Amino acid sequence: MGSLVQLPHGSSPDLALVHPTLEEKLIQFNLNGAEWRGALSQEAYLRREDVLSQQDQTKDGGISYWILIDKTANRNPLDPTSSARLPLASCETYRKKALVWQDGELKETICHGIGSVFCAPHLRGRKYAQRMMQELGEALRTYQTDEKTDCMFSVLFSDIGKKFYSDFGWEAFRSSHVSLPGETSKVKDPGSLPAARPLYAEDLAELCKIDEELIRKSLQERPKGSHAAVALVPNIANIRWHHAREEFVGGELHGNAPRVKGAIVGTEKGKRVWCYWTRMWYNPDATQAKDNTLHILRFVVEDQGRSSWEGSGTKHVEEASNDHSHDAAIAALFYAAQQQAEEWKMEHVEAWNPSSATLAAARRLDPNAKLIDRDMESIASLKWYPQHDGPVAESIDWIGNEKYGWC
Repeated sequence: MGSLVQLPHGSSPDLALVHPTLEEKLIQFNLNGAEWRGALSQEAYLRREDVLSQQDQTKDGGISYWILIDKTANRNPLDPTSSARLPLASCETYRKKALVWQDGELKETICHGIGSVFCAPHLRGRKYAQRMMQELGEALRTYQTDEKTDCMFSVLFSDIGKKFYSDFGWEAFRSSHVSLPGETSKVKDPGSLPAARPLYAEDLAELCKIDEELIRKSLQERPKGSHAAVALVPNIANIRWHHAREEFVGGELHGNAPRVKGAIVGTEKGKRVWCYWTRMWYNPDATQAKDNTLHILRFVVEDQGRSSWEGSGTKHVEEASNDHSHDAAIAALFYAAQQQAEEWKMEHVEAWNPSSATLAAARRLDPNAKLIDRDMESIASLKWYPQHDGPVAESIDWIGNEKYGWC
């Protein structure tokens, strides 16, 4: 192995952000696997990443891989036998459809979601991650754009607190969640809740189309003079990427993939309430629920689009709407999620940035349910590219800032 002394500092003009070759991408994955594989073995993690790169959300340029390299090194200084360049830091980006409402005009744009930001432990201390994020922030401003397609913002979900990414323009937005236990034994009188029927993969495309129309309508009806608003589109490709992830891990740990993808209350179109979810396993012991979480990807109240699309800047949920006419329906969806969590060995059911109605519904099942404001993990962060004055999180509403936007 070569000496680490040979490596340049992160401020060096010889560093560049590039797309890796297949060999370099494998080096990247072998370095970051311990951080991102969760309950999987390293070999299964590599297979999962290959499967996820071939989904509708990610194929045809939907996912891009990035590494920071030393331009002057034509081979890996830590492995002279390899012709691959050494990834000094790495990440991936997801091209997502997005909506931006500003000054009374609704625009369809793209947004880049950033994931798997990583610098290997033996490479740290040289500010490679800082240099990569500085370069990436500028690159994404015009990446995959043309005269018809703008990129007005990018997002990431920080697991190292708020400061690091804010230094490079990704400002922290409200990042809270409500959590329920992943079992039903303590729920009192579940029979008083409305009936919730399960949703399967074949049910989702139509509901996602309805949801897309709801968000467009809600944004178009924003009062003049309101803050600008952004939203990642919760389309079927986005939801299926999450489900492909859970299906792969479920198959590895349990030998079969979960079929129930969510639940819905009501049958009359225009008056239904539904949610999608995904299961995330962190415990490699398939018999143990500890640390595993069923995440609600998205809540939708069909007859009140705006109540399901409350802004999420720095505002707290207690400042949100006090309309609780759908509390019982949302509670029924939570209960259905708890049943699935129990079946699939999940310790928690979690919903991000809940509305006041969602929080009330959770407390109907568990009076001790608390709103948790995260300050270290999965901090929703947004970089706004148009010129602006002052903090972005105080002048832009991030609409539908729920788990479906995570990457």
